[in-house]
Amino acid sequence: MLGPLSGSKPGQVDFYEVAPENWMHVGGRLGRQFRALTESHPFCCHGLSLSLGSPAPLDEVFLKELKTFLDIHQIGSYSEHLSYCSDEGHLYDLMPIPFTEEAVHYVAERIRRTQTILDRRIAIENISYYAAPGKALDECDFLLAVLDEADCDLLLDVNNVYVNSINHDYDAASFIDAMPAEKIVGLHVAGHYVEAEDFLIDTHGAAVIDPVWRLLDRVYSNFGVVPTLLERDFNLPPLSELLMEIDEIKRLQLAHAPLALRYA
Repeated sequence: MLGPLSGSKPGQVDFYEVAPENWMHVGGRLGRQFRALTESHPFCCHGLSLSLGSPAPLDEVFLKELKTFLDIHQIGSYSEHLSYCSDEGHLYDLMPIPFTEEAVHYVAERIRRTQTILDRRIAIENISYYAAPGKALDECDFLLAVLDEADCDLLLDVNNVYVNSINHDYDAASFIDAMPAEKIVGLHVAGHYVEAEDFLIDTHGAAVIDPVWRLLDRVYSNFGVVPTLLERDFNLPPLSELLMEIDEIKRLQLAHAPLALRYA
């Protein structure tokens, strides 16, 4: 599981991201290997199960355990999906929160409470979604309202913007342009599955495609170079192929870096 990463970090890689739920209660040999990695390399955490938009009460027991985990491993950066995945039981999928004013207030309060318990700011990620029940606001307006009221940061998933723009027929570049520069603390890029010309599925199981690379380039052009994670959850190719995609991220970042850094 940790084999390719157990040695020295590839030179192109600046940091790793993990889902804390997968590691919070792991002990023994794997727990020691993970601790060795967090002691020697920068890590951030991206949650899967907090279910910020759930009608069920916020899981404060989990949050307290999470804070202990983040503190032990000295991980300052934690993000979660602007979604829900439970209601008195896990749904095992990331469901869209209704784009309404009421939902803005509800989820913003839960984000503020999360930040209080964790004693750190968190970032929320824009999710891919395939239906928008009860929609009263555009996705962009809903996201901006939550960021403002919750006073939290944004993990901007560039692939999700592209997938949603195809599935829901909006302009991805305009969505990117509307994002608040001061809130963006990280980016995700990934591949997806083409079910039909007008229906894409966010899978993290393929290589990043050219339109997503162009959107990433637009983000750097608009907001400067931001820490960027390549997501790949299955259909894993050899590490050398993943590093080629990391090289493309680095190439785009270098093109938008200050001149002094380009030639340092």
